[in-house]
Amino acid sequence: MPDFNEQVIAEFRAHHGKVGGPFEGAPLLLLHTTGAKSGVRRTSPLMYLPDDDRYVIFASKAGADTNPAWYHNLKADPRATIEVGDDTIDVVAEEVTGDARDVLYAKQADLYSGFADYEKKTTRVIPVVVLSAAS
Repeated sequence: MPDFNEQVIAEFRAHHGKVGGPFEGAPLLLLHTTGAKSGVRRTSPLMYLPDDDRYVIFASKAGADTNPAWYHNLKADPRATIEVGDDTIDVVAEEVTGDARDVLYAKQADLYSGFADYEKKTTRVIPVVVLSAAS
C-alpha cells in the first residue's frame, strides 16, 4: 500500500491540485527538492500561504522537534520546483526570520489552527520559507 504522501501526490495530480482528507479545501503544492546528502529528487506535499506572487511554506513537521527533510534540502540547494494545480514552476527558496516570519506564521495559524497547535507542541522556532519564481 502506498504511503500517505504518495497517496496525496497521486490525488493531487489526478484532481488538478485538489485533494480531500486533512487537506480538503486547503491550498496545497508539491515541492520537489534534491536530497542534500543523497542527491535524489524528493517530492513533498505541503500546505502553503499565497503571498502576492510568492508561495509561503512552513517547516512544521506537525510540531515535531526536528525540521523536515525538505527544509534541509532547501538550505543545501535553494533551487526547487513546485506543482500548483496543473502548473509547474521553478522557484528559489529563502527563509524568512524575525518579525516578518512571525507575521506570516500568524497568518497561517489564523487560517489553519493546526499550525498554532504545531507551534505549541515544539520548542523550536518553526522555519518559514518563501518560494519565488526563479528568474
